[in-house]
Amino acid sequence: MASVESRRSPASSRQEPEGRSRSQDKYSVLLPTYNERENLPLIVWLLVKSFSESGINYEIIIIDDGSPDGTKDVAEQLEKIYGSDKILLRPREKKLGLGTAYIHGMEHATGNYIVIMDADLSHHPKFIPEFIRKQKEGNFDIVSGTRYKGNGGVYGWDLKRKIISRGANFITQVLLRPGASDLTGSFRLYRKEVLQKLIEKCVSKGYVFQMEMIVRARQMNYTIGEVPISFVDRVYGESKLGGNEIVSFLKGLLTLFATT
Repeated sequence: MASVESRRSPASSRQEPEGRSRSQDKYSVLLPTYNERENLPLIVWLLVKSFSESGINYEIIIIDDGSPDGTKDVAEQLEKIYGSDKILLRPREKKLGLGTAYIHGMEHATGNYIVIMDADLSHHPKFIPEFIRKQKEGNFDIVSGTRYKGNGGVYGWDLKRKIISRGANFITQVLLRPGASDLTGSFRLYRKEVLQKLIEKCVSKGYVFQMEMIVRARQMNYTIGEVPISFVDRVYGESKLGGNEIVSFLKGLLTLFATT
């Protein structure tokens, strides 16, 4: 199969909307949070620093799912510090799934591009300007951060986590041939309308959700560029990947294999 970066679709070959220049692009960062009290101030500071230094128009939308550790209180303080035009707290009462968190965030997003990333400091905002450059160079519908290409890598994981992640990607490559090197990563840049259409098609929840997004993108002929990233294990808090997520991933993989 040809590299996913080499394909062009009607969606990706179109020009930017008339009247909108590249300098008018706005990037909405969706930050779903659950028990990220310690990490949130630093990730927001890094995002603001990266966007400000690059002269990029942005907003950060925090979707907190009823964190019991006081994450919402921290987000409210950040809103006051940076301004409600840049930090938008849009909480929910409880955990309702990653896909619905993105839908909830997009309802409040005013940008024409959406950045999704983790709030636990695993994804460094310094890569976002590289995502944007890559998107402009190839007019891609999606730019995905990859740990498994070029100088990308993973730091801080034990052998078990590395085997799970590598194994998940390898099995998915063999069964689905998606044309992208990192299927389970969650650091990506989307055209807003593309993300909306993909979420409408996706049925998975949890760990398998990000993989389905790429598989559905291939189905719908959206183009994907990749940028190597360094992934660092969370500094504070515990990983949310457990045995149930692994079982869910395998079930989701088999479902996609049978239906795509």
